[in-house]
Amino acid sequence: MDRGKSFVKRYLKLNPSVCLITFICLALYLPAQAQTQQRGKLEIIKDPRIDSLIAHRYSKNKGTGKATRSGISAYGYRVQFFSGPNRKAAFNAQNKFQQLHPELRTYINYKEPNFKVKGGDFRSRLEASKLVQELKGIFSPLYILSEKINLPKLDPNTTPQ
Repeated sequence: MDRGKSFVKRYLKLNPSVCLITFICLALYLPAQAQTQQRGKLEIIKDPRIDSLIAHRYSKNKGTGKATRSGISAYGYRVQFFSGPNRKAAFNAQNKFQQLHPELRTYINYKEPNFKVKGGDFRSRLEASKLVQELKGIFSPLYILSEKINLPKLDPNTTPQ
C-alpha cells in the first residue's frame, strides 16, 4: 500500500498542473453529462389575436389578387421601351407609355449609367410581341426581356387559350 501512496505523492509533486487540469475537466464534464440526460418541458405562450391577424392578412391578400412583397411572382416577359442616361427622358417615356396603356404596370430601373424603362407583365412571349407591334412607331428600340414578373390578375370572364 505504501508503494501506491508514494507513487501518487511523487506524481502530484512532479505534475501539479496536469492534476489540476484533469480535475477541472472532470468537474466540468460530469455536470454536463447530468444535464444532457434530463428532459424538460417547453410551453409557448402567445396572444390568441396573432392567429386572427394572420388569417385576416391571408384572406385580404387572397381576395384582392394583388401581388405583395412576398406575393406571387413567376418568370414571364416585359417590353423594354427606353434605355438611356437621362432621368427626365426616362420618366417622360414612362408617362407616355402609361397614357397609351394605363392598364399595364411600368418599371424604372437604374444601373449606372443608364435608366431602363419596362412595361407589362406578360405570361407569354406572344402577348409581349403584340405590345411591341403596337409601340413600333412610338418607341425605338423595343426589346422583349425574360425576367421575374408580378403575375397579372386573371379575367374570370375569359377562357384560357
